[in-house]
Amino acid sequence: MPTPASVSFRGAFTAIVTPFTADGHAIDYGALREQIRRQAAGGVTGIVVAGTTGESPTLSEGEYKQLLTRAVDAGHQEGLLVIAGTGSNSTHHAVELHKLAHAVGADGSLSVNPYYNKPVQEGLYRHFMTQADSAPLPIMLYNIPGRSGVALSTDTIERLARHEHIVAIKEATGSTDSASEITQRCPKLALLSGDDSMTLPFASVGGVGVVSVVSNVLPAKVSALCKAFLENRWADALAIHRTLYTFSRAMFIETNPIPVKAALRLLGQDTGVLRLPMTEAQPATVAKVKAALVEAGVLSAGAGGAASAIEAQPTTPVRA
Repeated sequence: MPTPASVSFRGAFTAIVTPFTADGHAIDYGALREQIRRQAAGGVTGIVVAGTTGESPTLSEGEYKQLLTRAVDAGHQEGLLVIAGTGSNSTHHAVELHKLAHAVGADGSLSVNPYYNKPVQEGLYRHFMTQADSAPLPIMLYNIPGRSGVALSTDTIERLARHEHIVAIKEATGSTDSASEITQRCPKLALLSGDDSMTLPFASVGGVGVVSVVSNVLPAKVSALCKAFLENRWADALAIHRTLYTFSRAMFIETNPIPVKAALRLLGQDTGVLRLPMTEAQPATVAKVKAALVEAGVLSAGAGGAASAIEAQPTTPVRA
């Protein structure tokens, strides 16, 4: 079993999409294994399973356990670290997910700020401390007020960083000021960007990696970006950042993971439908995603058929 001291949260971690079947009623585990193989071939450090990009709110408890178990097995076979999304707005539930992640052999836990109920800072502190106390599994905090409705303050992050199991933070505020303050006040806490376009700016103030949506499509480029700045090759890092910037922005034209699933489908890597309440990409989004793929050099400008297929792709049907 991993211990907090044995896991290095540095480099590119792919927030992997969850591939569903054509009707959306099940997870396509064959497609999942192929995704994980592509990530390993692209040189990423690890994958994050059942996070926001993985449509975790739509997974049943049984699906979550099966997905995590299979991803850990496949990821470890490929030499990847596997981080489990274990966040919840119920502390009791978050603890259950955290213990399960530890039991199935995950290398770490990504835990988002409790959403919807908007706890105060003391509530956030107690939530994460309770989770951290429940199992000897490394935790990466996930600070994303745009999704959760509440942000971790730097004071609270500093308090949490004293816990031996809390070793990293995925900072998705988009603020270099916030990233700067965290790296200055919490030097033992690994800071990773939660926004692809901010990976290099955060690295310039002490960040050590990214939990990436873009690397679902371009794992080798995202991995190369992280490797460049971790090796202090800043000119190389800037050149790679510039090649990724337009595509990174395109992945958030609509709510994640709508655009990235559209991109994968355009590339022939079908991940099935999105489960409601997420819906298929709008035609204008598909066109912009396709243009970004062409600019990134991974899709021919003359490629046809895929875009119209995405536009016609249904959302998970409503069950009677």
